[in-house]
Amino acid sequence: MQTIVWLGLFVILLIIEILTMGLTTIWFAAGALAAFAAGIIGFGFAVQMAVFLIVSILLLVLTRPLAVKYFNQERQKTNAESLIGQQALVTEDIDTLQSVGRVEVNGQEWSAKTDEADGKIEKNKIVVINGIQGVKLIVRDKEEDL
Repeated sequence: MQTIVWLGLFVILLIIEILTMGLTTIWFAAGALAAFAAGIIGFGFAVQMAVFLIVSILLLVLTRPLAVKYFNQERQKTNAESLIGQQALVTEDIDTLQSVGRVEVNGQEWSAKTDEADGKIEKNKIVVINGIQGVKLIVRDKEEDL
């Protein structure tokens, strides 16, 4: 009877992994499959549980970092991440000290500031987006690159 439970757990964990693709339950699914095999061989529940835990933890610790590294290699940047490196037009003078300034990029208006505490950039200048901090874009004057 316990072997059926391991097989059921394997199927459930595999389905969860397929639905989420998050590399979270696959390691435990493999552990459940190993425990199922231990049950088929004839080992008792204590051994099956130990096999489940050992296989799951070993796979999680040893293979997850490699899988995560290579799994998301072709991931496309989305939303705000994709703005980094793009150019924007200053629509309102940027004064980081006064915490004012706006830029337009891809038809959207964003609050903006510079990396320097007292940074200022005038309206109608072209800037390059260096990063994002909260809801503000971190920009630098494009002319500084020349």
